[in-house]
Amino acid sequence: MTQPSLPGQTLYQKLVASHTVAALDEQNVLLFCDLHLMNEYTSPQAFAGLHEAGRGVPVPGQNVAVVSHIIPTHPVRHRIIQDPPSALQASNLKANCDRHHIPLFDTNDPLQGIEHVVAPEHGMVRPGMVIICGDSHTTTYGALGALGFGIGTSEVEHVLATQTLVYRMAKDMRIRVDGRLPLGTTAKDLILMVISRIGAQGARGYAVEFCGSAISALSVEARFTLCNMAVEAGARGALIAPDDKAVDYVLARAPDIAGDLRDRALAHWATLHSDANAVFEVEHRLDASEVAPFVTWGTSPDQAMAINATVPQPASMLDAVQRSSAEQALRYTALGAGQALQGVPVQHVFIGSCTNARIEDLREVVKVVGARHVAPGVRAMVVPGSGAVKAQAEAEGIAGILQAAGFEWRQPGCSMCLAMNDDVLAPGQRCVSTTNRNFEGRQGRGAITHLMSPAMAAAAAVTGYITDVRTLETLHA
Repeated sequence: MTQPSLPGQTLYQKLVASHTVAALDEQNVLLFCDLHLMNEYTSPQAFAGLHEAGRGVPVPGQNVAVVSHIIPTHPVRHRIIQDPPSALQASNLKANCDRHHIPLFDTNDPLQGIEHVVAPEHGMVRPGMVIICGDSHTTTYGALGALGFGIGTSEVEHVLATQTLVYRMAKDMRIRVDGRLPLGTTAKDLILMVISRIGAQGARGYAVEFCGSAISALSVEARFTLCNMAVEAGARGALIAPDDKAVDYVLARAPDIAGDLRDRALAHWATLHSDANAVFEVEHRLDASEVAPFVTWGTSPDQAMAINATVPQPASMLDAVQRSSAEQALRYTALGAGQALQGVPVQHVFIGSCTNARIEDLREVVKVVGARHVAPGVRAMVVPGSGAVKAQAEAEGIAGILQAAGFEWRQPGCSMCLAMNDDVLAPGQRCVSTTNRNFEGRQGRGAITHLMSPAMAAAAAVTGYITDVRTLETLHA
């Protein structure tokens, strides 16, 4: 009698199984972490707890620290953190890293930058790894077939002490996107559309695997954007099975993978995909041809719409919570139901963050800007994601074009993604931003944020209002 075949494993299940030190119960495992990234604002209490318990860091080489959130980005050669509490955070991080021999990209390190930009560009991220960080956008690394996710301060301490983590298993979700992204749209538009459709809690409790012909067509840097923002739908992880693009990206940045090690790595990476008979609890299918340039209208990433749509009518929303949230969002953003976003004046443009501050993003910005100039009354800032991105953009002439156009060319850092440094918006200022969150006060108390792609942000900078980038061909440089 033929026995029924067992279901295969998803990529997520394979990664967890290969890193499970011990099964604790039906829902929890002790997970080994290949790489632990730290920043200056989620590590101080963890180190303090470590020291109080008299513990050390047994494998410091599998921990890396970056100063990024509280650092000023003013265009000066030598940066000094003037804010005393922020300066203390940075100095404490350096002292703790020195004490435990942990590599640190410090304030004036030429390769300093945002952790989720720095780690992959230096070959630290490889397919099949488990990577954790005290930052929710660690899901970024799924673009290379690595399981990345954010952790809390107490968990940071546990990882420092043991290089392991007590981990609760997630469920599996697959989002298949086939077809071709239309001209003028990007991975940022795609992920905003996904989040708007499934909701800010649509992937809560799930690890999401993206697949399909549209995903395969994306560059690795575009995949970073996609996986970075999956957490805005509540995802506990985001994954894309590594293909030739991902492998080439890693090998170009990891010269240590050579000879026999390279052969073994390639053989292992080839197994990192969901089995044909793997079971996903939830599946979504989307057509890439339906993607348009997307812009947020509210105070959550799921409150987003195509640029040629109009702000929804809260009164038409059947769910009371959703209706109340929309009403509050419109009060905060000073928009009206049924209003078009195209043509809404802006005072600020911010291009940066771990979502969209890589070299490909900046190349797209320059394509839109061309010989145009930042519109009167608009302050436009470009903050590269790392020292390496900054140097490359300067070498390619990108920085010079942007500066000639009236953009501020800043030093690397998280900057205006969040109001934890001195790049803060004033109350009432409306900003188009390439970041990942548009929460109330995220970029400054009372400030209004509209999330969009780098190309769309560039279009707003040169016109002075939210603009469909696809219409710029009709404008004269």
